[in-house]
Amino acid sequence: MQIRGSCFCGAIAYVVRGALHNPRSCHCSMCRKAFSAQASAYAEVEPGTFEWVCGEEKLTSYEGGNGGGLKFCSICGSTLCGTVEGRVHGVTLGCVEGDPGISIGMHIYVGSKAPWEILPEGIVAYEEGPLADEPGTP
Repeated sequence: MQIRGSCFCGAIAYVVRGALHNPRSCHCSMCRKAFSAQASAYAEVEPGTFEWVCGEEKLTSYEGGNGGGLKFCSICGSTLCGTVEGRVHGVTLGCVEGDPGISIGMHIYVGSKAPWEILPEGIVAYEEGPLADEPGTP
């Protein structure tokens, strides 16, 4: 399986040689700002399956204090992927071309969603992350 993705202006493209995993939508304030939306749509990649096809030199990066970060197109601003310690961890589903063969499995940090957002009924939702909502988890 190959999954392709690109930025809005088409200057940067990538391929994932394998399936995406753990698809989720995060509603925390940091993701809302990073994605300029009510939430993120993100899925993880297996190590070694992600490759930049073109435009890697046009990437710009942001890395937070916890080792996690994002890579953006320096031309159009599209958020293409998330990183952990500089390595691609996952892709933003909005930049995937076609059907990635997955759907959002959970909505996380809905306790800090934007006050104007209305969540649909019947979704798997966690006030924080999935582990934080389980009994006995600190």
